[in-house]
Amino acid sequence: MSGRPRIALIGSRGIPGRYGGYETMFDELAPRLVARGFDVTVYCRRHNDPRRRPRRRGARLVHLPTVRTKHLETPVHTLLSCLHAAGERFDAALVVNGANALFLPILAAAGVPTALNVDGIEKRRAKWGPFGRGVYALSERLATFLPDRLVTDAQVIRRHYRERYGAESVAIAYGVDPRPLRQTGLLTRLGVESRRFFLYVSRFEPENNPHRVAAAFRRVAGDEPLLMVGGAPYASEFIESFTRGADPRIRFPGPIYGRGYRQLLSHALAYVHATEVGGTHPALVEAMGYGNCVVVHDSPENRETAGDVALYFDAAEPESLRAALEVVRTRPGEVEQRRAAAAERARRLYSWERVADAYAALLADLGRR
Repeated sequence: MSGRPRIALIGSRGIPGRYGGYETMFDELAPRLVARGFDVTVYCRRHNDPRRRPRRRGARLVHLPTVRTKHLETPVHTLLSCLHAAGERFDAALVVNGANALFLPILAAAGVPTALNVDGIEKRRAKWGPFGRGVYALSERLATFLPDRLVTDAQVIRRHYRERYGAESVAIAYGVDPRPLRQTGLLTRLGVESRRFFLYVSRFEPENNPHRVAAAFRRVAGDEPLLMVGGAPYASEFIESFTRGADPRIRFPGPIYGRGYRQLLSHALAYVHATEVGGTHPALVEAMGYGNCVVVHDSPENRETAGDVALYFDAAEPESLRAALEVVRTRPGEVEQRRAAAAERARRLYSWERVADAYAALLADLGRR
C-alpha cells in the first residue's frame, strides 16, 4: 500500500446523515479518516441527497440508484456499490449492516479486504416478517467468516457472536461530539420552551416502541409536552396507529436533522429512549453527550451504554415509564445530577475521535494485508 490508503464506506444511505445511526457514523467518520491520511469514498443512495454533491468534508461521494421498496432498497444499492467498488482498486472497505454480508464475496474477488459492522441482532426486529428474519439469520452466520474483520458496536453483541458462533470481533462503539446551541428559534416554532419538554428521537418502527411511549404519556401529569421526532419509510399504517388520536400534548414534527436536532438536544428536559434491539444506539449516546437526563428502556445493550446515569423503565409496562417521567417532573435536583453524570460518561467513553482512531487502525491493518 503506497500513498494515501484508499478506503470505501459502503452500506448506508450515505451522507449527509439524514436517517439513522449508520449515516451519522459515516458523516462523522469520513472527515476524520481524511484527516488521518485516508482517501475516503462514501457510497450514497441517489435520493438521499438531491444535490448529489461530489464531495463532502474531504470525502468523495458516489451516488448510485436503488429500488425504493422496504425489502430491496438496501440490498440493491449495496450490490451496485460493491460492483462499482470492485473496479476501483480500494485498499480496504468498511461495510455496514449485517444483511450486506451477502455481497462481500464481490469485494473479496476484487482483492479488497473488508470489515463488516453488523450493528445489533437484526433478526429480532419486529418490522421484519419471516422472510426478512430469515435473511438476517443467514447474514448473521455469513458475517462470522466472509469479512476479514467483524465489527460489533457493544460488548453485549460481541459476546453474542463469540458464544453462539465462536467468532471474535472488534468492538467499536459510536461517538458524540457535543456542540450545544443557545438558539431557541426551532423551539418557538414547535411551541415548546427550553427545559420544559420531553424528547423522543427514533425511527418510528415497532422495536423502537413509539406506540408504547405515546400510550404511556397519557398517564403522565403536568403540561410539559413530548416531542416525538422521527418517521420511517414504508411504515405509514403503523405510524398512523399511534399518531391519530394521540394525547394533545404530544407533537409529531417529523424527522429533524443538523442544527435543529442539536437545538432539541441542547434544551430538552429529558430524553426518552425506548429502543429494544441493537447495540450502542447513536441517539442515546448523543443525548447523553448533550447532558440530557436520559430515561431508558431497560435492556442489556442500553445498560451497557448508559450505566447508572439513566432512569430505567420497561417499554412493555406503561406504568414504569410514567413513574420515571414523574421523577423528572418533580425532582429537579436529581435531574441535574443525572444530566451532569450523563455528559461525563459520554465524554469519558464515547468520542468520535476515539472511534475514528479505532477504525483508522483497523482499516490501515486491512490495507497492509
